[in-house]
Amino acid sequence: MEFDSVHNYYDRLVFNEIAENYTERDLNNEQLADMACIALNHLPPRYIRYDIDMSFYMSGQERLETEERVRRAVHSAYLKIKKLDHLTEEGL
Repeated sequence: MEFDSVHNYYDRLVFNEIAENYTERDLNNEQLADMACIALNHLPPRYIRYDIDMSFYMSGQERLETEERVRRAVHSAYLKIKKLDHLTEEGL
């Protein structure tokens, strides 16, 4: 039995959001990976086999809402990482 195609729909969306908007913000790879984990833990899991399948089941409005949910989750994760980084710099 093959399960290689099964994945969380939000994975790629979160990774793309981080790559497009946060890689130039003075964060290291560990922090970016932590951001992805934090953001994904704040989004509902949506396991699928093929991304194209979601295109057929989502309306344009649902797609926009999903993109906004991803943006908010990633931004919130960024703020958390920056806060933790600031606390680490202060030695706390």
